[in-house]
Amino acid sequence: MDLPFEEFPALSATGICRHVFTQRIPGIDVSHDKAEVLNRLDAAHREIRNAVSMGDWPLFTAQQIHGNKIAVIDTPLTTATEFCGCDGIITNQRGIALGIYVADCCAVYIVDPKTPAIGLVHSGRKGTELGVVTNAITQMIKRFGSEPANMIVQLSPCIRPPHYEIDFAAEIVRQCRALGVKKIHDLGVCTACNLDRYYSYRAEKGKTGRMLALVGLHRTSAE
Repeated sequence: MDLPFEEFPALSATGICRHVFTQRIPGIDVSHDKAEVLNRLDAAHREIRNAVSMGDWPLFTAQQIHGNKIAVIDTPLTTATEFCGCDGIITNQRGIALGIYVADCCAVYIVDPKTPAIGLVHSGRKGTELGVVTNAITQMIKRFGSEPANMIVQLSPCIRPPHYEIDFAAEIVRQCRALGVKKIHDLGVCTACNLDRYYSYRAEKGKTGRMLALVGLHRTSAE
């Protein structure tokens, strides 16, 4: 059986990073609380990480509290960490994986091939209102010298109207454009419309799994 994950052509084309977006994992009961669900999905997610050659990379995740704080990794780290109170992570370090879990919210990939630097952000309705993606891009400019015109932004599948009353994906795109990002990619896929492929917190009334978004810079520039 093919492993349930997808990759985005716009990110693959940069040639500087590895990435993946997991889909619904068949045969796993996810009608539990988030911690138990992530525990049940862990083995499948590890298998997918191995499949995209990121299995041995340290994994850094965010606690995800629907806020706008961004963790910054600008020095080499080797121990996997969850950053408390954060909804996004940015880095210019190679050979580490940034991870975000979503089940209707948008995982926003930010790749600056020139610096290079990357970011991964959890942005739902509240985070979008608080400008979490804007903050991540601003921090990449400030910390790494990234320029918005060089960035590629990719939105993951997320919930959209008519299954949700707010089109926060469109607002994320607007915010990125306002900062000068020109290369923004959004396939327009709705999680709640595709329950055979994705988890949806709203459509499944909170008893659901999580998709894992991953991105990491190649270990070497020649990789």
